[in-house]
Amino acid sequence: MLSGIKSPMFRRDAAKDGGKETPEPFAEEAKYFVESRLLQRDVKVILEGVSNQNFLGTVQHPNGNIAEALLRDGYARCVDWSIGIVTSGSEPYRKAEKAAKEKRLRIWKAWSPPKEQSNGTEKSFQAKVVEISGGDAMILKMSDGKSQKIFLSSVRPPRASDSQKEEGGDNSKGKRPLFDVPHLFEAREFLRKRLVGKKVNITVDYVQPKSDQYAEKMCCTIMSGDINVSEALISKGLATVIRHRQDDDQRSAHYDQLLAAEAHANKKSLGVHSSSAPTHRIAEVAGDPAKAKQFLPSLQRAGRVEAVVEFVASGSRTRLYLPKETCLITFLLGGINCPRGSRPTAGGVTSDAEPYSEEAHQFTRDMCMQHDVDVKVESLDKAGNFIGWMFVDGKNVSVALVEHGLARVYGGAERSEFYKELIDAENRAKDKRLNLWKDYVEEKPKEDVERPAREDTADRTVHLESVIVTEVDDKFQIYAQHEDQGPQLEQMMRDLRRELAANPPNDVGFNPKKGTLCVAQFVDNEWYRGKIEDVLPDGKMSVLFIDYGNKDDVAAENVLPLPSGFQHQPPQAKLYVLALLMPPEDDDYRRLALNAMRQDLLQGSSNGKFMVNFEYKSATGLDAVTLSLPGQKEDVGRNLVAEGFFIVEPRRDRRMKPLVDSYFTAQKAAKKERYNIWEYGDFTQDEAKEFGFASR
Repeated sequence: MLSGIKSPMFRRDAAKDGGKETPEPFAEEAKYFVESRLLQRDVKVILEGVSNQNFLGTVQHPNGNIAEALLRDGYARCVDWSIGIVTSGSEPYRKAEKAAKEKRLRIWKAWSPPKEQSNGTEKSFQAKVVEISGGDAMILKMSDGKSQKIFLSSVRPPRASDSQKEEGGDNSKGKRPLFDVPHLFEAREFLRKRLVGKKVNITVDYVQPKSDQYAEKMCCTIMSGDINVSEALISKGLATVIRHRQDDDQRSAHYDQLLAAEAHANKKSLGVHSSSAPTHRIAEVAGDPAKAKQFLPSLQRAGRVEAVVEFVASGSRTRLYLPKETCLITFLLGGINCPRGSRPTAGGVTSDAEPYSEEAHQFTRDMCMQHDVDVKVESLDKAGNFIGWMFVDGKNVSVALVEHGLARVYGGAERSEFYKELIDAENRAKDKRLNLWKDYVEEKPKEDVERPAREDTADRTVHLESVIVTEVDDKFQIYAQHEDQGPQLEQMMRDLRRELAANPPNDVGFNPKKGTLCVAQFVDNEWYRGKIEDVLPDGKMSVLFIDYGNKDDVAAENVLPLPSGFQHQPPQAKLYVLALLMPPEDDDYRRLALNAMRQDLLQGSSNGKFMVNFEYKSATGLDAVTLSLPGQKEDVGRNLVAEGFFIVEPRRDRRMKPLVDSYFTAQKAAKKERYNIWEYGDFTQDEAKEFGFASR
């Protein structure tokens, strides 16, 4: 049998005419064509393969290849299943067949060329790849700025096996094809790493018309430099070739090369042709606050973490895949406020998008989508979204958005190491009147003199002591250890553990109840002084560790009587409240304020170390204090007010007036910028009774 071609045949029907052979159109002519040229002649035969019990090969006539002659004169057509083994290659065969088609010779007399289907796109063009979709499609950014989705011609991406489909059933909820379908993630990554963000040459091979189930598909050959992307993908075993009908000309212009690449991958058992398949166990952290809290400490300790941007929801909200941590998270850009897009609200009404929300979304998408990035996680919001900084090729995305006038600097950003960069970027955007700042009018500097620093206030006593804040409870109360008491605490803990080792306590006669002093075992398996806050129904006890201020539910067998020699020493963690601060009444804003206070006092760069100054006794009898960082005059409480997390408590104490005035100045600025609790305006003017203030 001649490799790579098929001529009209003589069909034998045993049920009719005694098994007489019936020729297909042009079968006799094709037979005569071959007989008249080859019969009784010396020829050269090149064996190229075997099919069933037949040899496959090429016959060389002194005047040329007989298979090419058959194709050229319209007596044969190319066949995909054997054309790949032709020694001289498939290109001469395809050219000969094409010439016969165009001349409408013999078997091609009724042939009509495929209709040119165009959606307005040129046949060949250049574009930038911005996203890989699945394992065979991508989204391009055209020269006019519009997006266009295209598909790789004649390429079939990895698909779920029948057993996987049966396991999944009809319900695809919770399924993630990118990670669940074997080799699909590897195919996507192969394309993403080589193409995203780069310009490629595209040639449209055909347009698959729209059907009831599928939208119109533009199928193309993509060249990255001299490399055919489809051929490279298939040669790695990360896709297969679609088997078109023999008379279907809607196929890749390099179809034979694709078949050869598939044969190579199959021979080497690569990718989808191998007997084993990679598995990806990915933790879905997005939208799960409890799980997100488990990941937070390790991500904070890791510093900059490698990630891939899987989705951009808005200018400041993205979905990331963290390869080393093998998890998917929602990540919010820190330090900025981006315009919000339209979104559904209560009652099914969709709110209008804020100005420049679409531009900010597109900017972040163009800069980050499916790029390798570095992220630095700083905190977590109540919905389980991580907050921090993202870097693309070393550039801070938050700073880039601000610099292009597509975001404003967030009030809480002043605690960040990137605050100066953000402010400088915002000033440049203001100077150029970019986007959000197009109507910006620079305020004239105020002439009133700044209030003197608090240390210069004669009527107010300032006596700073060094403390370490160890806990902030749900009532906004602060536990702090005085640093000068540190050696005493360490000595007491050594003595306590020595006593427990020498004379282990037992629970004989021990009647635990609320308020009882005890010694309890913490999760680190060490014993600490505590006070029972409550006896829980499950048998556990809620214990306050009096030397540190934290609470935990401890199993009853791990709560024992405190040795008498340690019962009269005062708790080392003292309880305070921040002066002049009133938390909001709204539950959501209270949680936001509590998280901000905890972040500033427990998770900031100071490691909990502050200078404390007593101001007055609060209504609850606790010491109301101000806190500042060592060596700085910056007031932590005033910063929280400036960021719009707390309301200032009015006090008529004359000696406190300069401090109170500075807090109200900070509150006024927060109202003006609509920070956090002030995002809907100043509700304290006419609605104080309706909203209410928390009292101390």
